[in-house]
Amino acid sequence: MNIPILLANILTLFAFLIHTFIGDKELRTIEPKDGLNEKDLKQEKWTMARCGWHWISFDLLFATIGLGLINFTDFLISERMLLQLAAVYFLGYGIVWLIGIAISKKFPNNYLKLGQWILLWMISGLIYWGLN
Repeated sequence: MNIPILLANILTLFAFLIHTFIGDKELRTIEPKDGLNEKDLKQEKWTMARCGWHWISFDLLFATIGLGLINFTDFLISERMLLQLAAVYFLGYGIVWLIGIAISKKFPNNYLKLGQWILLWMISGLIYWGLN
C-alpha cells in the first residue's frame, strides 16, 4: 500500500461526496424560480450548469475508483503511467480553476473562498509523491 496514493484516494472520495451531495444542494439555490423574465433561457443555462457540475462529480468518482484499484489491487496494467496521467490531470484542473477565478469578477478573498485549486493540487502532489 502506498500512503500518498491512499491519501489522494481519500481526498478524491471526500471531494466526490461533498461535490455531489452538498454541492448540488448549493447549486439549487440559484435555480430559476417561476415568474422570472426569460425563464426558459435561465432554466436552460441552470440545467447546463448542473449537468456540468455533475460531470465533475463523475470525474471525482472515477478517480476515486481508479486510485482505489491501484492502491488495493493488481487489477490495472501500467499503474505508474496511469498515476502520472492522474497527477497531470489534477494539476491541470487546478490551473484551469485559477484561470477561471482570474478572468471572473473579483470579490473579497476570491482565491481562498474558491480554493478548490488547493485541493486539486494537493491530490496531484500526493499522487506525484506516491510515484517516487
